[in-house]
Parts: sequence; structure tokens; C-alpha cells
Amino acid sequence: MKKFFLLALAVTMFIACQNKPQRYFDASPEIETLKAGIKAYEAQDWDAWKSNFADSAKIFHNTNKAAAPEQMVVGMKNMLSNFSSYGFAKEGGIYEMVIDKEGKTWVNFWGNWGGKANVTEKQLVIPVHLTVEFVNGKITQEYAYYDTAGINKTLKANAEAKAAQEAETSKE
Repeated sequence: MKKFFLLALAVTMFIACQNKPQRYFDASPEIETLKAGIKAYEAQDWDAWKSNFADSAKIFHNTNKAAAPEQMVVGMKNMLSNFSSYGFAKEGGIYEMVIDKEGKTWVNFWGNWGGKANVTEKQLVIPVHLTVEFVNGKITQEYAYYDTAGINKTLKANAEAKAAQEAETSKE
């Protein structure tokens, strides 16, 4: 009887463990939406990029202060105007979707962003992490974390090189 009880308990535990809902995914419509958003960003298709966001979406890039998608487009255009080419490495990027214990859907992305400065032609590579919350297929929150030191250094070098070129041109 004791063996039967232990066997029944083991079977019950096994079955109970099998009925847990899946919480981690490496493929989902939300992951595909984030991939499409990254592709739109790389193509500077800002309407397509913004179409992935809910009307009330909040975006946090290295800050606790929220920005709306329209505000982010202005900032991204300004920053990207300093690069002749840019984008995320096609190899090595990782995407995962997580349903947290509160039932919220998040997609995480880890990848390397690279760009070539348009004046100095310096190549820059920066690791980036995105955490994006989805509700009803739309992004409601986006958090991005990356080291801005390389970007700031490149922008400063670009500005100095451009000023030097302009000074040289005005001497002629």
C-alpha cells in the first residue's frame, strides 16, 4: 500500500508539473512585430515603426522619463543624421517572449547596433537591450538600454571634423 501511495504521489506530481502554462517563447507574433519594428527603424520608415505602438505608448531609452513615439522619431532622426549607415547585426541577435507572473507579455531583444559616422567614417558598435511590453498586439512600453558614451564621442568627433572642414573651406 505504501508503494502504491508513493507511486500515485509521483504520478500526480509529474502530471501537475506538466500542466504549467508556458511562460517563455522563442517565436510569437509579438516577436515578429518587434523584428518588423527594427527593420522599419533601419529603413527609416517611421510610419511603419510607429504603427507598432499603442496610442498611449511610453518609451524609455536610458532614462526614467517617458517619451511618445513621435518624440522618439525626432530624436532618432537627429542622431542618425550623423551616420552614413547603421543597423543591427543580422547574426547573434536574441529574441524571447516572456509572460510574467502577472500575465503581462514582454519581448526582450539583445543585439549589437553598428553605425558608420558620416564625417569621420568611424565605425561604432554598441550592445543594445530592449524590453518591450505588448498589449493586444501593440507596444505599450519600450525600455532600451545601451552605452551612450560611444555615440556621444562619435557625435563630438563628427562635429569637430565638420567644423575643421568648414574652416578649411572658408580659407580657400
